Amino acid sequence: MDSQAPLHPYYPVDAPIHGYAPNEASLFTILTTASLSATVLLGVTFALVHVIRPSLRKVDQLAILWFVLSGTLHCFFEGYFMRNHDRMASAQDLFGQLWKEYALSDSRYMTSDTLVLCMETITVLVWGPLCFLVASLVLSQHPLRHPFQIIVCMSHLYGDALYYATSLFDHYVHERPYCRPEPYYFWVYYFLMNFIWIVVPLYYLCQSIRAISDAFKALGEIAMQRKDR
Repeated sequence: MDSQAPLHPYYPVDAPIHGYAPNEASLFTILTTASLSATVLLGVTFALVHVIRPSLRKVDQLAILWFVLSGTLHCFFEGYFMRNHDRMASAQDLFGQLWKEYALSDSRYMTSDTLVLCMETITVLVWGPLCFLVASLVLSQHPLRHPFQIIVCMSHLYGDALYYATSLFDHYVHERPYCRPEPYYFWVYYFLMNFIWIVVPLYYLCQSIRAISDAFKALGEIAMQRKDR
């Protein structure tokens, strides 16, 4: 065995990951804790929405839950990566162990990759807070809800497209894979967990485009009626 080979489970095998320590908690414990935390967050948010605005439509309640969840993940979970990217390999707290598990599908999160770090920093500082802003605009039924919703949804679509494109380009063109070869890591961690942030934002993007289009159509009809008088 080559004594110079890095002692870590990530791909490519020569990835410069120093100080790696296996997760102390089991995968079941890590995922269960994360799932329960997300459930509590959504439950508390749902309860607050019902107290503050009980007459809010179900579709808008779901939108608030989505943007609060997204904002929380961006600001806190991805914020953890932004702050600790250079010492992720040895982390043993919940977020650190979650990132080490996810990085089995993308080792760039263990190597302070420039693109990933810059993209995540923008996500934490800009898109995360805007997600919370959109949630509050939905709650208050503010007319600026749809312009900001379009901005946030486009940021998710662009970010995911860039994330997929750069990783797959390196894999197929440079023959440098960042994901372990087991299908589970590619299809569940890398593909599915990120694809959610394409499908849902695309839905809300279309919703906002339709709402703004209908508003301008209604204004046009009112203007025509006034001209006919």
